[in-house]
Amino acid sequence: MGLSKPKWSTRVKNLEWTSYIWLGYLPYSVAVYFPVKTSQDYFWLGLLVVFLVLYILVVEKAAWRPVTIPLELLVTGLFSVFGANNYLIIFPGWQVAFILAQRPKKYFYWFLTGYYGFILIGIIQAYSSDPSLFGWHNGEIMGLIFPLLSPILAYTFSRSVLRQRQLRQTNRRLQTMVQRDERDRIARDLHDNLGQSFSMITLKTELAKKLLVKAPDKVASELDDIERTSRENLQLVRSIVNDLHQQSISEVLFEQNRNLLAANVWLGTTGEKQAIQWPTMVQGIFAATLVEALNNVIRHAHAHQVQVDFTETPTAYQVVIQDDGRGGRLERVGANGVVGMRARLLEAQGTFKIEHPSRGTQLNLSLPKEAAQS
Repeated sequence: MGLSKPKWSTRVKNLEWTSYIWLGYLPYSVAVYFPVKTSQDYFWLGLLVVFLVLYILVVEKAAWRPVTIPLELLVTGLFSVFGANNYLIIFPGWQVAFILAQRPKKYFYWFLTGYYGFILIGIIQAYSSDPSLFGWHNGEIMGLIFPLLSPILAYTFSRSVLRQRQLRQTNRRLQTMVQRDERDRIARDLHDNLGQSFSMITLKTELAKKLLVKAPDKVASELDDIERTSRENLQLVRSIVNDLHQQSISEVLFEQNRNLLAANVWLGTTGEKQAIQWPTMVQGIFAATLVEALNNVIRHAHAHQVQVDFTETPTAYQVVIQDDGRGGRLERVGANGVVGMRARLLEAQGTFKIEHPSRGTQLNLSLPKEAAQS
């Protein structure tokens, strides 16, 4: 079964049609040769038809571009060299520069060499025939500015669009990675917390079945143990579900980084790869504190940069948040941010300290590993 042709909706989504917008300026170049008076006018009009065909082929037939792009540049270059018309060459200046922005830079440099080569030869040709054409009063010099700048502007703009598109793709991939980390975290919690308990229930059930034959009087106590273990597991499942509603460190950093960038604050981290492997309860406490701390940086610090360092010692998990803002008093009348952060850490038997270095504010957060395991 043969491949079907791409639907019109697909073409619209690919924005192929945007290349034809520039052809709206083509009538201005055509009008120069009307009314047709000489054979040269017919020649240039015929060459304009050739250009239009090549322009469409460059858009529609990507596989033919190694041939059609040089031919299009050659045709428009003939207008510059022999027709004293530097406006038609602007079309490939924009169209081809947009296309080559997705290719290695050497191809754009080759195109640029031919592009400016034709313009330079055309200027020399026109100047040799009539030097007065390039006087300021004729406006010829001013008319060269746009043809000269067109490929550079088009290439720069296209590269910027591509970088933004890649950034959006990177953000989508990061979201996928965050989701994968969350799945790993859930699997780890289920394995560590429930695996052993269910193994114990299985063993006790097998023992109870054997006791039914050998010692029926001992079955009741084993069933009581199974019931107690099951209730504990049920409570554990509820605890895990509650933990899953909490944000992880990676989620918070992903969301807060966008907020910080919108406020022109650069976020840097160290030890993040290790921190996203910390226990769920630890991540939940630190994540909630990070949200409040980074929101304070955005609202009050007037900072340009904030650094978050995650470290782990044999006895504790630690987070240090340092900004380069104006510092000063953090606890304000009617504000519960700092109070809430301190209370959250103290409730988990952790520590919360505020320091004021030479510039900015530093928050030191710590949670003992014993408390995290209890």
